[in-house]
Amino acid sequence: SQRLRQLLDDAAPKLLLCDAAGRQALGASAIAGLTAVDLDAATPAWTNRPASDPDPRALGLTSRHLAYIIYTSGSTGTPKGVMVEHAQIARLFEATQNWYDFSAGDVWCLFHSFSFDFSVWELWGALRYGGRLLLVPSYTARSAPDFYHLICKSGVTVLNQTPSAFKTFIQATCESGIHNHLRYAILGGEALEPSVLKPWYARHSDRTPQIINMYGITETTVHATYCPLIESDTSSSFSPIGERISDLRLYLLDGHGAPVPFGAVGELYIGGAGVARGYLNQPELTAERFLADPFCGEPGARMYRTGDLARY
Repeated sequence: SQRLRQLLDDAAPKLLLCDAAGRQALGASAIAGLTAVDLDAATPAWTNRPASDPDPRALGLTSRHLAYIIYTSGSTGTPKGVMVEHAQIARLFEATQNWYDFSAGDVWCLFHSFSFDFSVWELWGALRYGGRLLLVPSYTARSAPDFYHLICKSGVTVLNQTPSAFKTFIQATCESGIHNHLRYAILGGEALEPSVLKPWYARHSDRTPQIINMYGITETTVHATYCPLIESDTSSSFSPIGERISDLRLYLLDGHGAPVPFGAVGELYIGGAGVARGYLNQPELTAERFLADPFCGEPGARMYRTGDLARY
């Protein structure tokens, strides 16, 4: 309840979508004064809207307006609202299309909570390419055997998982005799320990389906790197994150902001088209983490200081 109220106070939304559980968690006082749409209502409020909404361009909206604000977990302090624009999402799919060749024939599944930015990849991926989106019930997502059965039955071709969730998914595949239709299993959201994939490769080839590890953070729009994995990677003792997405720039810098030599550990900074606008209502923290990019000649170029360590 406290977290939800905190987010409402910070974001100051004009409209609140809520169900009975949300109303109870927030409490009547938090909702008072807000225009709320009750998702449990027999007749949803949007059924009374005009048949045709105005063209967004007629309202002066562009790709530089915000698509969403997603709040960080708050594990290192107060949750921060990351402001991401439409253009930053659209270019994510444009810049990765040559790797994936997604199409209208793909079936995606919404496995993750929409408060976690992995869901942005799942939702917009299906919509962007005209594919089908399977909505995974929460009780099914909590049971790896039930989830595996669902994606097989539904013909899912694009699966997105955190490594920890994929570990239980692998166990479910080993215990099931059902064949899946996956083209890709895309991992992200946390560091990968490659050895957990050994049982997977004992039953699957390197290419069918292809396992991809993608490193990324909310502040750089979901994904920043791409690393197709093969069976030999399971002997690695580190988490391979591969190469940058083409419209991003990756820097490994020392404590003085200078590039580190090959093989040395440095802090990872990310520049380019995926860098978010900043943190909502936190100009000082935005200035601290979203920095001018001294290595790029483009006017106004910025880079994000991730706090993560890496090496070439």
